[in-house]
Amino acid sequence: MVSLRIVGDSSVQHQNYSRIIKPRKKFAKCLLKEKIDLTIVIRFRMKDSSGKGVTKEMEKNLTSGSVFQNIVWFSLPYLLSYFLQTLYGMADLFIIGQFEGVAGTTAVSIGSQVMHMITVMIVGLAMGSTVSIAQAVGANNKKQASLSVGNTVTLFMGLSVVLSAVLLLFVRPIVTVMSTPEEAVSGTVLYLTICFLGIPFITAYNIISSIFRGLVDSRSPMYFIAVACLANIVLDYLFIGYFHLGPAGAALGTTLAQAVSVVIALIAILKQRSGITLGKSDFRPRRPIMGQLLQIGIPVALQDGFIQIAFIVITIIANRRGLSAAAAVGIVEKMISFLFLVPSSMLSTVSALCAQNIGAGKEDRARGTLRYAIMIAAGFGILVSILIQFIAEPAVGLFTTDATVRMMGGQYIRGYIFDCIFAGIHFSFSGYFCACGRSEFSFIHNIIAILLVRIPGVYLTSKLFPTTLLPMGIATACGSLLSVGICVMVYLWLRKHGTERKKIHG
Repeated sequence: MVSLRIVGDSSVQHQNYSRIIKPRKKFAKCLLKEKIDLTIVIRFRMKDSSGKGVTKEMEKNLTSGSVFQNIVWFSLPYLLSYFLQTLYGMADLFIIGQFEGVAGTTAVSIGSQVMHMITVMIVGLAMGSTVSIAQAVGANNKKQASLSVGNTVTLFMGLSVVLSAVLLLFVRPIVTVMSTPEEAVSGTVLYLTICFLGIPFITAYNIISSIFRGLVDSRSPMYFIAVACLANIVLDYLFIGYFHLGPAGAALGTTLAQAVSVVIALIAILKQRSGITLGKSDFRPRRPIMGQLLQIGIPVALQDGFIQIAFIVITIIANRRGLSAAAAVGIVEKMISFLFLVPSSMLSTVSALCAQNIGAGKEDRARGTLRYAIMIAAGFGILVSILIQFIAEPAVGLFTTDATVRMMGGQYIRGYIFDCIFAGIHFSFSGYFCACGRSEFSFIHNIIAILLVRIPGVYLTSKLFPTTLLPMGIATACGSLLSVGICVMVYLWLRKHGTERKKIHG
């Protein structure tokens, strides 16, 4: 049979359809007679703003061509976005380490961990908005898209106000639960208080980004985070370096930078010509729509939140070993998040590429994509792990001038860095499981590794080796090693029983 696929602007398709197809009727009949399976991609010329003709192809076929090249092509945008997000989180810690002592660094490291957990859960919830809006846009249902956008704004703005108020009431208990060293308590309370007041800005940025992604625009959110990064760095140097506001200055810089990015995002979304118009009725809460938003978003938010809780538990264990250990672990966690850019990008890349290939019936090609991703992630992890063994202390020293913190941070990262190898492998497997419609396996292996190895291992090594942080770092890597073992067994099970995707009912 002949499969005809036309890509491009609908108006151009309508104008040129007869001229393209009609002269080829005999060719089509021949293909039908011979029962040839063929996909025809029609490219058409449009005029850009300069009046020059340009060829537009609105989608890329990832089921053919070089698997390795497809992985590289697809992962680069994710790498850039992850880099900007990580840079944003590292800026506060880096700058305060240059102007303040250990207490200030510890306050920001603990406070930023709490805020990171809150942020990732908001991002997880916003996933429901992206999916709902994208479905409506894909169905060309502008009214449904408008309702999804309006209800997203209503839901998340209400949620952000309530969340901000509740967290402000419990700021001191949160600091206590984190086992914050006494010297850093006041700074941590001040940092979190200011950041909690800025939660509506965090929420606004993420829902606007989710709306853009739902409208098939992934570049604009990247620009928003780039603006926020630049503003945050400038404001941090102003408030911390010039005015010497310490942790409060770091929090002010972060909050105001988020406010700036929201303003830019609002301007952009007002200029977005998507054909979607919003009226007052679109903002009225609709139970089915909000139910769909939460049904999709809550599981993602809970999974991301649980992973962050594990990191916080490890931080609490480190905090109980004293101020220097707390600062060292906080710095290394930020460094690791940067080094995990490549492994993290593999999850999204493998998920997208394998899903398309499995959907096309090319399961061998999907497995080939997984193999290439594992080699890329593991190769990167091995190189970084070897390099860190030689530059551990100088690398930690970029974030602090304290000699003890540098030494302890060097110990911790020398063990922790091996997690980059194993995490890259199980991230790739997780992407493959999601592509097969079996994302529950990704959740299961993470939970098992956290509960059975990562948290107990860190606790035991902290007690058994009180003079060094190296075993604590190795314990975290062992958790990912268990995940790899589980992933291999699940993969072999899927090979034996087939990789048919679970049906999703809307």
